[in-house]
Amino acid sequence: MGSFSSYEHGATSLMHIMEGFLPPFWAIFWTVVALPVVAYGAKRTLTAVKTDTRTKALIAVGTAFVFVLSALKLPSVVGSSSHPTGTGVMVVLFGPAVTAFAATIVLLYQSLLLAHGGLTTLGANVTAMGIVGPFVGWAAYRLVRTRLSLEQATFVAAVLTDWVTYLTTSIQLGLAFPSDAGALSSAADFAAVFAVTQLPIGIFEGLIAAAMVGYLVRVGSVTKERLGVTA
Repeated sequence: MGSFSSYEHGATSLMHIMEGFLPPFWAIFWTVVALPVVAYGAKRTLTAVKTDTRTKALIAVGTAFVFVLSALKLPSVVGSSSHPTGTGVMVVLFGPAVTAFAATIVLLYQSLLLAHGGLTTLGANVTAMGIVGPFVGWAAYRLVRTRLSLEQATFVAAVLTDWVTYLTTSIQLGLAFPSDAGALSSAADFAAVFAVTQLPIGIFEGLIAAAMVGYLVRVGSVTKERLGVTA
């Protein structure tokens, strides 16, 4: 891309990277990256719902949570938008594989019925929101879950899941539209724009996720032992 400002227009009201915004190579590349992870996630999800009827209901609730939060979008100034992802709760409850599948269902539904995102950019959006962000959040959760309370560990996981999702999106846009200074410089420009809204949104999402997971434990829908926390 000749200049960062040349892409500061267009699809600011759409969720994540809009339909047709990525060059064909990158649209195909991210689809190929996402497909095996989503397929594995679908397999893990089917296994989970067959072994425990309560898990089926929890996955439905978690997926609905992803849908609702990810629909609360705030316009940004690139071909995307800022919003909570909702995947922090899913990754704490079920891990990154099931989260990848749930996020794909949400993003597919939104692209087909709500004109948010798009089919050609589904692979890129799934990679960011359903794979990379949740995996980092899950890894962080595993590191802190025995040292922090349930709510604190969930907060850390959800915040990082949100922030890393948008860092990944920035990298994807930087690779697709490198500036004269290169893809890394372009990605940094995109990230700087996202940061204005996404840093506080990530903290907000962490608080909501911590409250929701804490509530599920209090009402007996999930146990602390299952979540691997000690307090």
